[in-house]
Amino acid sequence: MRTKNGESVLARAVRIFEAFTLDEPALTVSELSRRTGLHVATASRLVAELVTYDFLARDADRRVRIGLRMWELATRASPALSLRDAAMPFMEGVHDVVGHHVQLGVLDGDEVLFLERLSAPGAVINYTRIAGRLPLHASSSGLVLLAHGPAELQERVLAEPLHRYTPDTPTTAAGLRALLADVRQRGYARCPGFVHPDALGIAAPVRDQRGSVLATLSVIVPNEPGAPDVVAVVRTAARGISRALRSRAPQSFPLTD
Repeated sequence: MRTKNGESVLARAVRIFEAFTLDEPALTVSELSRRTGLHVATASRLVAELVTYDFLARDADRRVRIGLRMWELATRASPALSLRDAAMPFMEGVHDVVGHHVQLGVLDGDEVLFLERLSAPGAVINYTRIAGRLPLHASSSGLVLLAHGPAELQERVLAEPLHRYTPDTPTTAAGLRALLADVRQRGYARCPGFVHPDALGIAAPVRDQRGSVLATLSVIVPNEPGAPDVVAVVRTAARGISRALRSRAPQSFPLTD
């Protein structure tokens, strides 16, 4: 079904879902109207119908959030669930060793999407979270995915302005090319202070049955002299996840949209 301006009702519903963020998981209908560009009456009508099917839910203050039914359907047949299940025992082992952040990331468009993260009280600062994203050029997970990604993805990212988070963030095409070559040669990415001066990211590739990189295992630890070298721990665990995936039924994890 399409509206008078040619946009489908489904497209409008997608705009509503995309209005929610990790920082703002609950919004009023007026806020949804403003963010989606939908007339408030249209937004109200769509919200009411989505609430009927439990795709959205209303709080006691009438604010709207994504409903449990959407979560149920999204996770029921998601290939990411098999990846997470295979990775979790290895992530827990790494977490026991490093005592800070351990995370599992995949490529989604031109960003890293984090499927899982283990943390601990008092761990070093970390901007990532489950279902959170980071740009490819600034994160250890992103560099691994970009280094092993399609040539057209690399050229697209290299041609874009590279956001500077700290003085150590790579922001030139030449510098990023050198980093990607280093990641491919070493087999891991090491990013001291790229996103925050106090944080060091280390990531290694997780490979599928064909040897293609489908995910990354990474840790975020303090960026300070004398910190333990955990590269071997991360690389060993990433290889373990890869072996675990090879022993399971084949799954499809596209490297890009």
